[in-house]
Amino acid sequence: MQTVLITGTSSGIGRATVKYFSEKGWNVAATMRSPEKENELGKLPNVKLYKLDVLDSASIESAIQATIRDFGGLDVVVNNAGYGAVGIFEAATDTQIRRQFDTNVFGVMNVIRAILPHFREKRNGTIVNVTSMGGLITFPLYSVYHGTKWAVEGFAEALQFELRQFNIRVKNVEPGAIKTDFYERSMDLFKKDGLTAYDNYQNIVYSKTQQVGETASGPEVVAKKIFKAATDTNYKLRYPVGGNAPVFLALRRLLPLNWFHGIVRSVLEKGFKN
Repeated sequence: MQTVLITGTSSGIGRATVKYFSEKGWNVAATMRSPEKENELGKLPNVKLYKLDVLDSASIESAIQATIRDFGGLDVVVNNAGYGAVGIFEAATDTQIRRQFDTNVFGVMNVIRAILPHFREKRNGTIVNVTSMGGLITFPLYSVYHGTKWAVEGFAEALQFELRQFNIRVKNVEPGAIKTDFYERSMDLFKKDGLTAYDNYQNIVYSKTQQVGETASGPEVVAKKIFKAATDTNYKLRYPVGGNAPVFLALRRLLPLNWFHGIVRSVLEKGFKN
């Protein structure tokens, strides 16, 4: 029986992924910052809860070693922990920007660096990063978030070269808009007292992006794609899913950049007059 460790499983995509892997008969290490508050996942077949904060190297190492001890090994790591910090860049604070990069970029790197000795020693393993279609294309108000996802996309694309010799596969699952608490509880919206110059633009664009989130598919579609990536034995890197991600990414590849940006503006900036 194979074993997967998943970060950020208290809600959304991470939670759905734990359930899906459990249904498929895998051992699942469901990690989160406060496992003592979780009352459901630990009752699922072959699921154990572990405390893991992607910014705490000691907790990462402890969760990995406990997983290996409890299940006899570890085959796949899913880097799902993350959140969205969005809004007008001028309104963002240093703390908000650093926290976004700490969690979405350095957290991913911390987990990968910790698991590599185990995968390298066994000469096998799969790393699945939940990035975003926003790691290859951009939308207004998401400059900082996009910065983190583009960073992970580039990092993973380069990392796969050096890990291939050990039969370690790197996979990026790239969701489009997905109906989770990303658009509600988990979102950090930039605000700055006295800065009103962008209000009309932000209100229009933010309303449009929220509407997209409200009508999107649920996290289960991403969980299935993560399982697909985890079980692929090839070296395919990218797996777009949901929220018209495959369509948007195809258009970005095929169209001139100004044409693609025109489409984005016609949808998200509709009603805005400069």
